Amino acid sequence: MMKTVVALVALACSASAFAPSFSGVTKTSLSVASLDGMIGVDVESGNKVFDPLNLSEKLPADFARAAELANGRSAMLATLGWVAPKIFGTFDSVDVTTSDPVKAILEVDPQGWAQILAFCGIAEGIKYRAALNGKSFTGPGEPFLDYLKQYPKDDAARKSMHLKELKNGRLAMIGIISFLSNNLIPGSVPFLPADF
Repeated sequence: MMKTVVALVALACSASAFAPSFSGVTKTSLSVASLDGMIGVDVESGNKVFDPLNLSEKLPADFARAAELANGRSAMLATLGWVAPKIFGTFDSVDVTTSDPVKAILEVDPQGWAQILAFCGIAEGIKYRAALNGKSFTGPGEPFLDYLKQYPKDDAARKSMHLKELKNGRLAMIGIISFLSNNLIPGSVPFLPADF
């Protein structure tokens, strides 16, 4: 159990290596009223900004939205990674022999972790270079990666796509936390089997 906790803490700490740096508290001139038109404000929150901790006074809105999108995308991949081995099984591997994602973290060979970190670093570098060239990764504007050429040209369709991505990301963040909670505290999530 202790190894699991240490591995999770190490994994959480390593994620901050790829996060944009933010030093100090910045006061913004935005009010909650000015955020009401922001993409992501919808019927779930009564068409108003849901900000009970007044984070909009401490963080710039574009920084918070970029963080929400990045974490939502990571959560969508993590949710897929949690569910897929339980349905399809694992690859034929000598190292990872379990479909339990928390145990699998401890079974991955250090060379595998080095490859994962190298891939993430390269992806962040490409993303950063594209941002310097005016491309977007986390919001409106021309995307830096659209290999299927499905990004809409009209603004209404773009807003709809951004809203869908935000909602799916928010749901995935809740989902992956539920899976992790149920794994560490069996039976803590209603309607979720203890061994999921």
